[in-house]
Amino acid sequence: MRLNSIKSAAGSKSAPKRPGRGIGSGLGKTSGRGHKGQKSRAGNSSKVGFEGGQMPLQRRLPKRGFASPLRDDTAEVRLHELNKVDADTIDLAALKKAQVVSRTAKRAKVFLSGKLERAVNLKGVSVSRGAVAAIEQAGGKVEP
Repeated sequence: MRLNSIKSAAGSKSAPKRPGRGIGSGLGKTSGRGHKGQKSRAGNSSKVGFEGGQMPLQRRLPKRGFASPLRDDTAEVRLHELNKVDADTIDLAALKKAQVVSRTAKRAKVFLSGKLERAVNLKGVSVSRGAVAAIEQAGGKVEP
């Protein structure tokens, strides 16, 4: 057996529909488009979601949720990742230098996840309440 000789099982593939090829085909005359109307014509391109002038569903439903404009700028830092940073005072520049956050980050926030193994001083970095408690317990401090 060769790869170029493999064929589908008999009857597993049906021939594609060929509209407009005679009455006997089942898709003759109007080619399955019905009679008259905009969607029966050639060149029809009605808008996605168009409901014939009725207010479309995507406009009838209320808007939900909120997308913060800051979400792409803020890097998330887990508490145990602070162990990778060599500096005593950790700020955004130190986090970038240690490659804990991306170079494009404009701000960072530290979350309680993992264990902090040494005392660190955080400066100019947002910190969650749980992370503040863990940093202070390890002998460090958080400056605004």
